Formats: sequence, structure tokens, C-alpha cells
Amino acid sequence: MKTVIAVVIMLIAGSSTAFACPVCFGAEETAMIDGTRLGILVLLGITLAVQGGFLGFFLYLRNRARRIADIDLENEWSELQGGASRS
Repeated sequence: MKTVIAVVIMLIAGSSTAFACPVCFGAEETAMIDGTRLGILVLLGITLAVQGGFLGFFLYLRNRARRIADIDLENEWSELQGGASRS
């Protein structure tokens, strides 16, 4: 209980600048900020690449299913045409 009270007092009475790191507080452009930005861009690029891979895979599956359905339809139609000429 004492720890909780101490933390609450520190949060209320403490200066907000004392808790902020230089990146969060708005320091000048430094190598750390540039590195953070580059890291975010790399992670976004990887995420978009993986999602693009999933999208490409599902589009491939959709096109393959359509192609197989068209082949099945042509086979069925040719069987029906062949059956009608035999009768």
C-alpha cells in the first residue's frame, strides 16, 4: 500500500519532463531519432511485404479455383454435347 501511495505522489508531484526521455520530450534531431524512424519504416515495410504475400497467395488461389471451375464446366458441357449427339 505504501508503494502505491509513493508512486501516486511521484506521478502527481513529479515534473513531466523528468519522466520523459529525450526522444519523447522533443529533443533536437539526433541519431537516436533517425534510427527510430528508420526502424519504424523497416518494420512497416516488412509488415506490408508479408500482407502483400498473403494477398498474392489468396488471389492465386482464387484464380486457380476459377480456372478449375471453368475446366470442369467445359468438361461437363462437352459430355452433355457428346451425349446429345449419341441419342
